[in-house]
Amino acid sequence: MRVFIGYDARQPVAFNVLAHSIMSRASKPVSITRLDISQLPITRQGLTEFTFTRYLVPYLCNYEGVALFLDADMLCLTDISDLDLSEDQFQGNSVAVVKEGVERFEWPSMMLFNNPLCKSLTPEFIEQGAPQKLEWGKVAELPKDYNHIVPYSGKNPNAKIVHFTQGIPCFKETEDCEYSKQWRDELKESVSSCTWQDIMGKSVHKERMIKSA
Repeated sequence: MRVFIGYDARQPVAFNVLAHSIMSRASKPVSITRLDISQLPITRQGLTEFTFTRYLVPYLCNYEGVALFLDADMLCLTDISDLDLSEDQFQGNSVAVVKEGVERFEWPSMMLFNNPLCKSLTPEFIEQGAPQKLEWGKVAELPKDYNHIVPYSGKNPNAKIVHFTQGIPCFKETEDCEYSKQWRDELKESVSSCTWQDIMGKSVHKERMIKSA
C-alpha cells in the first residue's frame, strides 16, 4: 500500500502523528512518502506547502498502480489496507474521493489515485494549470467515514479517517475539538518508548557498560 502525506515544514508533528496512526493499525506493509516540496519538481504553493504537491502522486508512482494521498492534518483510526484497491475496482475512474458531507474544495484532501488514468497530472500541468478542479479524470466516491471533516461534518463516532481542517489539536484554538483526545493519545504513543533496561538489559552493550564503569 503506497501512501503519500502532505508535508508542511511549519508543523512536522502533523505528519508524524498521521504516519504513526496509519502504521500502527495497518494489517499489511505500508510505504509512506512525505511530500516535501523542497524535494519535488514544482514550487507552487497555496495555504500549505502541499496544496499542489498532492497531485504529483501519480507522477511519483510512474503512473503505475494505486496510491493514496492524505492531508497532514488527519488521523487514521482504521486499517488503511482496506483502501488497497486494484485498478479494476476503480471501474474506469481516475480518482476516488469522499463527497458526502465534504465541501467541494476539500475533496482533494483525501484522494485514492488510479495512477494509469492520471497521466495528465504532469509537473508542468500542476505548476501552471488547475489540477484542483479534478477535471483531468472521472471521479468515484468513497464512504464518508474516510474523510470526516471536523467540525463541519457533524459528529461521527465511527470515523475511519479524521480531518482537522481548523487545525490539529496541538493548538489552544482547537484543543477541545472532536477527536482531540484520540489525536493527543496518538501523539503520546508516537514518541513513546519502554525503558532502556527493557531493550538493552540482556544485551552485550549492558555488559560492556558495566565493565567500563
